[in-house]
Amino acid sequence: MSDMAKSAAKPAAKPTRAEHGALQTIIRVAPYLWPEGQGWVKRRVVLALLALVVARLVSVATPFLYKAAVDSLAGDQRGDGWLLAFGAVGLTVAYGLARLGATAFSELRDAVFVRVGQRALRQLALETFTHIHRLSLRYHITRKTGGLSRIIERGVKGVDFLLRFLLFSIGPLVIELTLVAIIFAVVFDIWYALVVVVTIAIYVAFTFKVTEWRVQLRREMNNQDTDANQKAIDSLLNYETVKYFDADRREAARYDGAMARYETAAIKTGQSLSFLNAGQAFIITTGLVIVMIMAAVGVQSGKLSVGDFVMVNAYMIQITMPLNFLGTVYREIRQALVDMGEMFGLLAQPAEITDKPGAPDLRVKGGTIEFDAVHFGYDAARPILKGVNVTVPAGQTLAIVGPSGSGKSTIGRLLFRFYEVTGGAIRIDGQDLRDVTQASLHASIGVVPQDTVLFNDTVLYNIAYGRADATQAEIEAAAKAAKIHDFIMSLPEGYLTKVGERGLKLSGGEKQRVGIARTLLKNPPILLLDEATSALDTQTERDIQESLRQMGRGRTVITIAHRLSTIADADRIIVLEDGRIVESGTHEMLLAHHGRYAAMWARQSAEEAEDAA
Repeated sequence: MSDMAKSAAKPAAKPTRAEHGALQTIIRVAPYLWPEGQGWVKRRVVLALLALVVARLVSVATPFLYKAAVDSLAGDQRGDGWLLAFGAVGLTVAYGLARLGATAFSELRDAVFVRVGQRALRQLALETFTHIHRLSLRYHITRKTGGLSRIIERGVKGVDFLLRFLLFSIGPLVIELTLVAIIFAVVFDIWYALVVVVTIAIYVAFTFKVTEWRVQLRREMNNQDTDANQKAIDSLLNYETVKYFDADRREAARYDGAMARYETAAIKTGQSLSFLNAGQAFIITTGLVIVMIMAAVGVQSGKLSVGDFVMVNAYMIQITMPLNFLGTVYREIRQALVDMGEMFGLLAQPAEITDKPGAPDLRVKGGTIEFDAVHFGYDAARPILKGVNVTVPAGQTLAIVGPSGSGKSTIGRLLFRFYEVTGGAIRIDGQDLRDVTQASLHASIGVVPQDTVLFNDTVLYNIAYGRADATQAEIEAAAKAAKIHDFIMSLPEGYLTKVGERGLKLSGGEKQRVGIARTLLKNPPILLLDEATSALDTQTERDIQESLRQMGRGRTVITIAHRLSTIADADRIIVLEDGRIVESGTHEMLLAHHGRYAAMWARQSAEEAEDAA
C-alpha cells in the first residue's frame, strides 16, 4: 500500500458538517454588512434602511387616498374633509403617485444596497476558498471536491438570499404589519387589530412549525444531491479508467441509484410544500373574510363609509400578498441558514498546519537539509517513520529508495510540511520547519511529482504557474531548458494551446517536461523529485532524466526513486525499510556491501535485461 493510500485509509480529522444556529449564522454575516473602517458601506446600509422605511410609510398611507377617492365618488362627506377637497380625480392622481413613490423608494433601496451585498458575497466566497486551501492534505484526502464545491455554492447563494430577503422582505413586512395593526386599532376599533394580529400569529406559527419539518426533508434532499454530484464528478474525472474496465453501465447505474434517492427526497419535499401552501391559504383567507364581514356590518349599520370598507379590504390585500410571500421567504431563509451553516462550519474547520505567531521567513543560504530523529505516523497507532536521521549537504543529491510503504513519499510530504512531524525535527540551514512561514518554505522547494497535473488552460499558463511575474522570454527559456520548447512551437497554437483537463491532451513525457519547465521557472534552491520518471517509458525516462540532472546542478536535491538506474550518480543513497534507514552510502559502496540495495539492483538489472531481450 502506498503512503498516500495509507494516509487515506487512516482515520483523519473528521470533516465538519456542523451547522451553526440561525442566530449564530446571522451574527456571523453581520460584520460583512457593517465592516470596521469602511464608512461607504455603512452609509449605503443606512441610506438603504431609510429608503425602506419611507417606502413602507408611503405604502401604508396609500389606502387612505383610495378610501377618500371612493367616498368622494359616493358623495359621503364623513371624515377626512381635507382630503375630500382634492376631488375624486385629484385623489386618484395622488393615489397613483403614492403607489409610484412606494415602488421608487423600494427600487432606490435595492440600487443602494446591491453593492454592499455583492461585496459581502465576494468576500465570503474568497474567505471560504482561501480557507479550503489552508486546510491540510489530510483533510483534502478525506473530502470529495464535488461535495466541497456544492457547500461553497449553496452557502454563498444562501448569504445572497439572506441579505436580500431578511433585510428587504421580512423587515418591511414587520414594519407594515405593525403599522396596519395600529391603524386598525385607532381608525376602526381594537377588534379589527385583534383579528389581524391573531390571524398573523396563527399563520406565522403554522408556517414555522411546518417549515421546521420541511427543513429535515430538504436537508436529506441536499445530502442526496451532493452525493449524486460527487459520483458524477468522480466518474467524469476518471473517464479513462471507466473506459478501461468497460464500466459505463456500472457508473450509470451507480449515478442513477443516487439520483433515485434524490428523487424520493425531492418528492417528499414537494408534497410537504403543497401541504404548507394549502394551510397558509386557509388561515389567511379566514382572517380576511372575518375582517371584511366586520367592515360590511359597519357599513350596513352606518358606522363606516363605503370608503372605509374599501380601505379595510385594501389593507388586508396589502398584507395578504407579502404574508403569502412570507411562507416562501421563511422557507428559503431557513434553508439558506442551513446552507450557510454548512459553509461556516467549513470555515470553522481548523487548519492542521499553521504558522507560529511572528514566524520569520525561511532563509536558504546553502540548502543543507537535516532530518533529526524524525518520527511520523498518519495514525498514532501505526507509525510510518521511526527515527530517520540523515543530512543532505548543500548542493548535493540524496536518493531515497525502498519497498512500497517504507515511507519514501512521506519524507517528501514532511519536507514540504503537508504534515507535522510527531517526533524529532526537520531543518533547512539549521532552521526548524515549524518555526518558519509555510509560504517561504514552499517558495524554497520545487517539486516534480510522479504524475504532473496541469490546469485546464494553455501551455503558457501552466509553465508560468511556476512564477506569476515571469516574462514570455523567461517562460520560453525554462521550456528550452526542459527540452519542450520545440514541441510547443510545433503545436497549432504554440504556447496558447489548451492542454485539457489535468493535461490529458499531452503525453506523460510532455506533461512531465511542462512540470520541469514550471519548476525551473520557479528557480528554487531545493528540489524534491518524487519518483518523477517512474510512470514513463524507458526512452522517455532517459531523455527527461538528463533534464532533471541539469535542473539539479547547484541545488540541493532529494530524489525519491523507483528505478535505481536513475539515481546511480547521487552523492548519497539511503535505503528505507519499515520507516528506518537500513543502508546508506554511494552507489558503488552499496553494491560492494552486497546488502538490500545490491539485491534490488541485481533484480532490476535482470528485469531490464529480460525486457530488452
